Amino acid sequence: MSGTSGIRLTLLGRTVVEAGGRRVRPAPLTAAVLIRLAVAGDESVTVDELYRDVWDPGARTVRREERVSVQKRILELRRLLDPGRPGETSTVLRTERGRVSAYRLHLEPAQVDVLEFHELVRRAQHSDTATAAELLARAVSLWGGRPLFDAEDRAFAAEPIRRLHAWYGSARRDLVDVYTDLGRPRAALDVALPLAAERPGDADLAAAVAALRARVRARTAGLLRREFTAPPASVAVTSGDLFAEEDAHLVAGFTDTFDTATDGDLVISAASVQGQLLHRLYGGDRARLDRDLRAALHGRAPVAVERRADKRHGKLARYPLGTVAPLRRNGRLVFAVAYARMGNDLVARSGPAELRAALRRLWAAVETHGQRRPVALALPGTGLSRVDRPYDELFAALVDSFLEASRHGPVAAQLRVVVPPGDVERYPVERMAAYLHALPDRPHDPVAEAGPRERK
Repeated sequence: MSGTSGIRLTLLGRTVVEAGGRRVRPAPLTAAVLIRLAVAGDESVTVDELYRDVWDPGARTVRREERVSVQKRILELRRLLDPGRPGETSTVLRTERGRVSAYRLHLEPAQVDVLEFHELVRRAQHSDTATAAELLARAVSLWGGRPLFDAEDRAFAAEPIRRLHAWYGSARRDLVDVYTDLGRPRAALDVALPLAAERPGDADLAAAVAALRARVRARTAGLLRREFTAPPASVAVTSGDLFAEEDAHLVAGFTDTFDTATDGDLVISAASVQGQLLHRLYGGDRARLDRDLRAALHGRAPVAVERRADKRHGKLARYPLGTVAPLRRNGRLVFAVAYARMGNDLVARSGPAELRAALRRLWAAVETHGQRRPVALALPGTGLSRVDRPYDELFAALVDSFLEASRHGPVAAQLRVVVPPGDVERYPVERMAAYLHALPDRPHDPVAEAGPRERK
């Protein structure tokens, strides 16, 4: 299959041929011939069949000049797909000799989006829930609007188009179910809403949408919420699972050594956000997490390197407090930020000044990489970094840093503090709410803050 490497056909929408580093939109007639060959799968299609299906369905006989018209389109396709062998020696678009010449497209399903789409949907039917979610999401992402667009007016395309629409609807309905089973109601709702709009009479789907809306509303309403107009952003406190906030980037507190070992909870507690990051998003693969951290920290020199005799466990290189390493996992970012210093006694220590400095650098990284997506985090200073301040003061410092960073434009659509359900009673939510709602709606309006001579 080496001769076909680099070839990709997009047929779930307008036809596009990618080959030899180029993206080409074939002429409509050529595209229709390509579609007819693609929907045949691994079967060959004769010259006469191509002529009748693409040019003239009513033709009783196919004359020589009509076959030449077909062959010209085949030659055009070969020049696109196999420019090194545009003739009958092509290994991509093969000629099969018989009483009437026939042609067969020789590509893997992964190279033709129509075939890949069907294969992903088929595999999902026989997979576990998590794998099915991945396969179905990939299949749905391939959909380009009107499948087989350049042949939709031909009779041969009617049945393939009908099947594709049926598979697409089935894939989306199944994706709603698997996202729901995985505890991802927001993702399920994103798929279910447009599907329900297309199926107004589907009572089961309407009930699923209502249930998902209730689950998302319960999750997002949370404990506390405040909207600001300047910056245009919101601050929310919610009770739940930080790692289930799939619409948001995450923040994970690290120490200045970016230690990751959770064995026996000696260096890092497996129950901490940092430990959960390793086990929830990396499946316990510490080598992979360390590789991602090294890549994210590339180009930033450590400020010190401990001796193994002094720090008996964990990593030795120290980075400045506030160093942020953006890690990309499952379509979102995890901002690994050094809040605290890891002592050689393996105790993490920090303070309000160190926390404020780390938060300033965190928001700069979020503004650069986050594309204004919501950011979810545990309240900094309450866990690994051990900042000895009341929770409402830590919350105020966090909110102030976020709003200050947003002075000249929104850093993120929402700052979301996620509190584990078992810890809610430890949080002074009333005092946190009083602080948040006492803030002016435009707390960082440069005009409002300017003196008389500055307002010009």
